[in-house]
This record gives sequence, C-alpha cells and structure tokens, in this order.
Amino acid sequence: MDEIKEIENKAREGRKLIVEMTAKANSGHPGPSLSVIDIMATLYSKYLRVDPHDPHWLTRDRFVLSKGHAAPALYAMLILHNFIEKEQITGFRKINGNLQGHPSVKTPGIDCTSGSLGVGLSIACGMALAAKIKKAVSNVYCLIGDGESDEGQIWEAALFAAQFKLDNLYVFLDRNLHQYEGKTEEVFKLEPVTDKWKAFGWDVWNMDGNSVSELITAIDDAQRKTGKPKMLIAHTVKGKGVSFMEGNQAYHAKAPSVEEAVAAIQELSRVD
Repeated sequence: MDEIKEIENKAREGRKLIVEMTAKANSGHPGPSLSVIDIMATLYSKYLRVDPHDPHWLTRDRFVLSKGHAAPALYAMLILHNFIEKEQITGFRKINGNLQGHPSVKTPGIDCTSGSLGVGLSIACGMALAAKIKKAVSNVYCLIGDGESDEGQIWEAALFAAQFKLDNLYVFLDRNLHQYEGKTEEVFKLEPVTDKWKAFGWDVWNMDGNSVSELITAIDDAQRKTGKPKMLIAHTVKGKGVSFMEGNQAYHAKAPSVEEAVAAIQELSRVD
C-alpha cells in the first residue's frame, strides 16, 4: 500500500472515531472535526516528530490545535498513533473524563490547552521562538479556523511571527467557509485571505485540504522555504466524508444521533 493510501485510510478511521465519540457523548463539533482530519492525518503520519512512548521528548515537534472545538479530530489521531486508548472516548466531554471538549495538556500527546479562539496561534509563536533561541531542530504546526480568524489576536500573532522570521512555524487555515453563526463571508468577510497573509510577511500556499496528495506537495514545498513563517490555506468541506454532514451548518455543534452515527460509519466503511 502506498503512503498516500495509508494516510487516507488513517483519515477514514479518524472520521469513524469522530462520529462515534460525538454520538456517544451526544455533544461536540463533528463538522469542524471532519473538515480537518485529512490535515491532521497527514501531519501525524508523515511530518510530526513525536513519540507516544515519550510524549514530553524535549526536542519533539509541537502541534497546536488553536480551533480547539475540533478536538475529536485530535483525539482520533492520538488514538490511531498510540498516545491514548480508544476506550477513553467513552469519557469524551465528561467532567471526569480524560478527553475534554477542548484539548488539555493533561491528555498525553497534547502540547497546548486551547479552545479560546485566537489564543493558540500566539502560543505556537512562543513555541517556535523558543526552539529558535535554543537552536532546537523542532517545527511547530498550528491549525486555525477561518471563523477564528475574526479574532484580532490572530493578526497580532501573524505580525509577531513575521517579525521574528519564524520559518519553523507552519500554520494551517481550515478554510471551510463556515463558522458558528453561518458562512464566513457573510458573518465577517475574510477575503482576500491569501493577499492578507502575504502582506503580513508570510509565505503562503493554497491547496485542497481534504486531498492528502495536495497537502503533501504543499508541505514539502514549504519545508524548502526559509526566512518566513508558512501559511497553508487548506480549502476544506465542513463535515467532509459523511454525505449528510457535508456543507451542513447544522452539524457545526450538533452531534449525530445514534441512527445517524450508524449510517455515517457504514458510509465511511465503504472502501472505494
């Protein structure tokens, strides 16, 4: 099996876990989680230098999920890469569970407690600068949302990263065109987003964020660039992979019912 197919299979299994854990909890954000799972599967399978046997390895790469409501996608990757046990999903969004509604550093493999939108990118900048100061060969990968980009702190962090030439910082913008209140361009117009990030001093790539091959091409190209932080604008579909959730605003923060979860997992189990 080739590398791309292996990563696609990882993403497919991640989608099943997202559906299962949100349905069991009757809570969570399946739509935003499904849109980013291909990005996260690509990072965890190919690029992130991390070790489930030593989650606090000092010179590891870091991953920051700034759009913390997509935590089910992160938990799915931590399960599939042996940081945590699958059985822990029964505690998703439970007070005493190990998998809270937003990521917490109390969970093995998580580098940043996030969920307050806009904050994660600033934390990622700090991590990237610290690696530069220590001359550590560590990259920092951060995932932000397009709705999250309404936050002024995102743009303050963008200026900071350019000022300090944080070329070890890779930021993925989940451009699924939806946020909690509706479509991004109707709530708070973000375009021309590529021009904005370039104007802030970043190198910028655009790709289909649900295509593993396009993600790999963009990341490989970004790794060859030096001197500037890297913005990878990943054009995705909210709810990707489950037909009745795709582009459906209702599933931003609505868990699937048991019946919907069964149908979704059956759909995801059909191998092309």
